[in-house]
Amino acid sequence: MSEQARRKQEAAEKAVMFIQSGMILGLGSGSTATLAVRRIGELLQAGELRDIVGIPCSTRTEAEAQKWDIPLSTLEVHPVIDLTIDGADEVDPALNLIKGGGGALTREKIVAQASQRQIIIVDDSKLSPQLGTKWAVPVEVIPFGYGSQQAFLESLGAVVTLRQTDSGLPYRTDQGNLILDCNFGTISEPQELANQLKQRTGIVEHGLFIGMADDVLVAGSNGIQHLRRQI
Repeated sequence: MSEQARRKQEAAEKAVMFIQSGMILGLGSGSTATLAVRRIGELLQAGELRDIVGIPCSTRTEAEAQKWDIPLSTLEVHPVIDLTIDGADEVDPALNLIKGGGGALTREKIVAQASQRQIIIVDDSKLSPQLGTKWAVPVEVIPFGYGSQQAFLESLGAVVTLRQTDSGLPYRTDQGNLILDCNFGTISEPQELANQLKQRTGIVEHGLFIGMADDVLVAGSNGIQHLRRQI
């Protein structure tokens, strides 16, 4: 196991310690969140957790949870989630996030908004002084007229790239939509940009998660740092 992988594993195990039996859990998407899903499965099999119900953020997460026999449900049955554990691509000092590198940003945001508490697990390479320093903002758009959305995003100052699969085809989300990766550079007013993106017809969702993370567990060379959002 590489040093980075070991740190991610440590952060995932720390996050899972916040889970109590009987909880409704949001199961995040991405490599770090997958480690948490596996740990939850191990604890269920060992009898250390009981009566857990998971709400997966992606079809990939759903498949991983099924491998570990984690009981799953939907937001229609369980509209309030006790705790969600997820990852992030970039975290600023206010614990605002860029998410969506794995393509599940819309479902991740739906689950985050339904959660009473959200814990984000990252390694220290994901910390930055300002969003946009290290990561472009993923923007999910419907396929119809996506070129007009690209022009709109470029008018806001973004360098826009249509996300593609390894085979060169346009990447499709679980909803069948496209993702435009938008490099705005450093984003001085993330809430203002989020508002602009949300008002545009054809944009389904964006990867700016503002004020949604309650806790961020950061894995680094000196162990796990626990950051808490200031209310």
